[in-house]
Amino acid sequence: METVAGVLLVTANVGSLFDNVGEIQNEWLQELYKTVHRYKPQFIALHFQEVGGKEYMVNMSHAENFFRSIESSEEMEEFDRACIYVDNQFQAEDTFTALGSMYFIHKTLKNVQQYDFNVKDFKAVLGQNKYVGSLDRVTTVEKEKFPKNFWPDFKWSRKGFMRTRWIIHNQGFDLVNVHLFHDASNLIACNSSPSIYSANRKNALRYVINRISDDHHSTLPFFLFGDFNFRLDTLSLVQYLSTATDVQTVRKASSNEVQKIIWEEKDNDHQVLLQIEEKLFAYLHQAVFRQDNGKALLKYDKEVAAFQDIIREEDIRFPPSYPYSEDYAKPTQYMNTRCPAWCDRILMSHSAQDFIVRRDDSESVVYNTMGPNVCMGDHKPIFLSFSLKTTDH
Repeated sequence: METVAGVLLVTANVGSLFDNVGEIQNEWLQELYKTVHRYKPQFIALHFQEVGGKEYMVNMSHAENFFRSIESSEEMEEFDRACIYVDNQFQAEDTFTALGSMYFIHKTLKNVQQYDFNVKDFKAVLGQNKYVGSLDRVTTVEKEKFPKNFWPDFKWSRKGFMRTRWIIHNQGFDLVNVHLFHDASNLIACNSSPSIYSANRKNALRYVINRISDDHHSTLPFFLFGDFNFRLDTLSLVQYLSTATDVQTVRKASSNEVQKIIWEEKDNDHQVLLQIEEKLFAYLHQAVFRQDNGKALLKYDKEVAAFQDIIREEDIRFPPSYPYSEDYAKPTQYMNTRCPAWCDRILMSHSAQDFIVRRDDSESVVYNTMGPNVCMGDHKPIFLSFSLKTTDH
């Protein structure tokens, strides 16, 4: 007999919550609970990146409080089983990813099993299962930091992936938490199309897909969600935004290295339309990124296209998820540090998309931002709510 289970997947880069402790966190949690209340899922998967924030050595204790507040909250009382994985072992530089994954199972959902990667078999999920530390000896999760020799020209950072495997009734699938590499310099990002950073992310994503599809374990449908750091094709976008302008390049006197590029309007008193520096992307008409949810700019969002033979995504109908202002009073404004982009995504294998139930009503499958009008930090969390087709024998 075919049955359905309500599922809520959420990805959130939470670095800002710990770098600005207390200012954002309460509102952030309320938005999470509102989303849970609205969609009433039976299975929740929360994938977090940058646990502990940039100052993770100082802030990791705040991160532990954050996880504790979710698991012990009144709003999660009806979820009687949980599996929590937090990689907070920053002392282990070779393996530290700062990833955290939380999974909650509602009391009405029976017959949920989790895979043990060591014995290569599933077992029933019972009670509260919490693992905090390096996770190296935890057999129900696979975690990997990207190898150091992957990109020798770039600073090695806490980027990697974490996989768990599940069966709900008789439907098996993998859930993969992932954090890919960012654009270190806006100037380098607009040198070529695609940028060198985009090529790095492509290599990393291919690596993750190959790892979760190798022959160590049987291949299952998968949901891959996290901070992919996907960016708009900066060179093409800048050409589009800066028609009818005069361009000025400013170089450092000492090294002749480009310091900034300025685009001025040819008329209108030569007003500066766009200025790009290593960590500045200041565009005069920022509303273009919010107007109609940035729909006109989606054609510059090209990084998923290379994987369309393997990966699908629901239609994007929300504005770029990054970099939002961390000012509590400016929840819909972008910072001018980076070009706004859809960094945070929920992707899936073709086989996973096949078991999403589709009805005519607009709420049957919802792919959107959490807290669109509330300060959630520099990344808006992204969620996917749907019903999962299962078979109950």
